[in-house]
Amino acid sequence: MMVHTEEHRRRGRPRSSSPYHNAGTVQALDRALTLLQLVAETDGSTLTELSQRAGMAPSTVHRLLLTLESQRFVEFQPETGDWAVGVEAFRIGSAFLRRTKVATLGRETMRELMESCGETVNLGIADEGDIVFVSQVETHEHIRAFFRPGTREPLHASGIGKALLAQMSPAKLRNILQKKGLARFTAKTIVDPAQLTGELEATRRRGWAIDDEERTLGMRCVAAPVFNVFGEALAGISISGPAVRMPLERLGELGPQVARAADAITRSLGGVRGEAG
Repeated sequence: MMVHTEEHRRRGRPRSSSPYHNAGTVQALDRALTLLQLVAETDGSTLTELSQRAGMAPSTVHRLLLTLESQRFVEFQPETGDWAVGVEAFRIGSAFLRRTKVATLGRETMRELMESCGETVNLGIADEGDIVFVSQVETHEHIRAFFRPGTREPLHASGIGKALLAQMSPAKLRNILQKKGLARFTAKTIVDPAQLTGELEATRRRGWAIDDEERTLGMRCVAAPVFNVFGEALAGISISGPAVRMPLERLGELGPQVARAADAITRSLGGVRGEAG
């Protein structure tokens, strides 16, 4: 989660290693896709920045960028010297949202929820033990929570993540915890499996989850699951904002609001609320 202001320009962060050294892959394609992911993390990055973050030689990065540019997956911005995501990457990425439908069908409900609560509303899906944010309706406030579409966050330190974990079977939950672990991000992050299990039980009883400054100090969120036609939790919707505007005593008001919004999106999908395993 990022605290977003009008003047704040988001830049990429260094990576300790590059993920393209996987056995059985086509290295050139793997490198190009890795580079495309890095370009997508910011509003614009220079060749030098991309080279450093990818751990590749500038000449290699330049050749890959030119290839991606020829297919309009990236574009060069002469006025700043930055490389940014191109229209073809957007077009292909949009196909995923068309397939899932939840982002499109939930948009109006998200907008109504933002107007009623005054805070940023997010929609996310689970993917390989993480939450991937696919849609957001930002508050009108200058200081607000911000998740760039495509941002990944750990399940155990996310409101949406805990809302979805609470709907998983014990076996699936154990599998995810063994695979991903419980990394600590703040002093409030839940890193004890027994404590997390208790929190998930409370989440099921309430019908909504709480992220109490567990991923980012000073930020809170409440979230609830969205279900498909089989009663499976396929996404989650959350209200996120600064703790000063979302004190603990207000969560009892916001929690039922986000749960009602999640139920509305579930109905729009033809879904039914499932029974947690």
